[in-house]
Amino acid sequence: MLDQILVPFLDIELFILIALGTLFGVLKGLLPGLSVTMAVTLLVSLTYTWDTVAAIVTMIAVYFGGVYGGARSAILVNIPGSASSLAATFDGYPLTKRGEAGIAIGISTIYAAIGGVIGLVFLGLAAPYLGELALGFAARDYFLIMFLGLLLVGGLSEGSMPKAIFVAGVGVTLGMVGMDALTGVERFTFGNLELKSGINYIACMLGLFGLSEVLIQLHNLGKTKVNVVIGKLLPPLIYLIKFLPLTIRTAIIGVVVGILPGAGGEISSLIAYDHAKKTVKNPTRPFGKGAYEGLVAPEVAIMSTNGGAMIPMLTLGIPGDAVTAVLIGAMTIHGLKPGPMLMLESPDIFWIILGAAAASLLFIVIWGVSAVSFFAKVILIPKHILMPIIIFFTVIGAYGINNSVVDVYWMIAFGVIGYLMKLYKFPTGPMVLGIILGPQMDSNLRRAIISEEGSILGFLGSLFAHPISLILTIVILLTILSQTSVFKKLKQQIFKKPADNNHAG
Repeated sequence: MLDQILVPFLDIELFILIALGTLFGVLKGLLPGLSVTMAVTLLVSLTYTWDTVAAIVTMIAVYFGGVYGGARSAILVNIPGSASSLAATFDGYPLTKRGEAGIAIGISTIYAAIGGVIGLVFLGLAAPYLGELALGFAARDYFLIMFLGLLLVGGLSEGSMPKAIFVAGVGVTLGMVGMDALTGVERFTFGNLELKSGINYIACMLGLFGLSEVLIQLHNLGKTKVNVVIGKLLPPLIYLIKFLPLTIRTAIIGVVVGILPGAGGEISSLIAYDHAKKTVKNPTRPFGKGAYEGLVAPEVAIMSTNGGAMIPMLTLGIPGDAVTAVLIGAMTIHGLKPGPMLMLESPDIFWIILGAAAASLLFIVIWGVSAVSFFAKVILIPKHILMPIIIFFTVIGAYGINNSVVDVYWMIAFGVIGYLMKLYKFPTGPMVLGIILGPQMDSNLRRAIISEEGSILGFLGSLFAHPISLILTIVILLTILSQTSVFKKLKQQIFKKPADNNHAG
């Protein structure tokens, strides 16, 4: 086992491929709109004639590097490089505005690597056991998971949960536009052929976070000035100890979410960020204003999600997310059988993949720390040069989704909408989350109802008749109740009474 894990480190050719693959993934992360899935898919065709091991480890390196790289643009210019990097904008960009771009990237690099290592530990030690857990999830459970993710929009808003819920509802509605995946019926298309394929969430994201940020920057041109401090790159060592409990908790969140098919880094990062807000009593700064904990939690969760997503991929042949779905196809093309047979017929490949992922994490630290000055200097580019560059990449990214100018139009429309939302203090994150999760919630809800012979009452009863569904339902109810004034008053009384009793004694 150890011999196979060390193969990517001892084989010079594989080691170089992993280094270059990781760098390619990181650079991809700096270009919003160019997804990790797109990069890995491109490699499938390019590596078709390669040796099996070389092809697989290169794709694994691009996978890990790309997931890490998505937060660079989120931190520096408030544009997430991928949907999973959305949470990095909440406190990462405020840190940049405070003049701490270097320390923000340093923190994200170190804790992304730590989260990745924890995810790989779970992959190596618990893959057979955790993989079986995913088989116990029914359609209703996936609906509950998505619904829980949508409820977390309250944690994405700056004190206005009604605004966040409204925006999320609009996002869910927009996500329903197009052909119904189950029946083929058109929804909200109004007879327009261009709307049949729906609204791509990447175009929405590029507009809401890319173009809108350009418009806001132009609106505030000359009003604010960002001073970037790039001399201090790594967080103080004391933070590694201080944030250790949060790191472990959010890493576990990432692994658990990762092993659930379809529930990727965008969900785990949001759950981790919400968890940090609710559990960290004395953050370094208020959340949303540059709290280090607000950057640590999602970065750890995103990278540990990779290890979690590879568990069902390698042990069951079930993709944990879009990228692992592509990896399954790539492995099949090269004659491998992802799933239970992989461990029986090619156990060495499993451990080589784990070693390649570990090597990629090593290069994430190397590239992340050595190039942090380069990343941070992006923000020093004059606005009249930087803004056109951002517009160029948002347009190219939008067009490159389907090679269609229609996606560019959608990007521009959402850019204007995002600009107005930011002016009137409406959070933009929940809209993207609604567009992403809405269709998945819809399809899983209907499958769950169909499984109960079309009975709504039967579906509601099933939420309390199965252990996994019952746990998720209770969590959702507690999440809803926690936002009510009655719950908050009750919580204050519970924590107030011991103090009063001690005082009386």
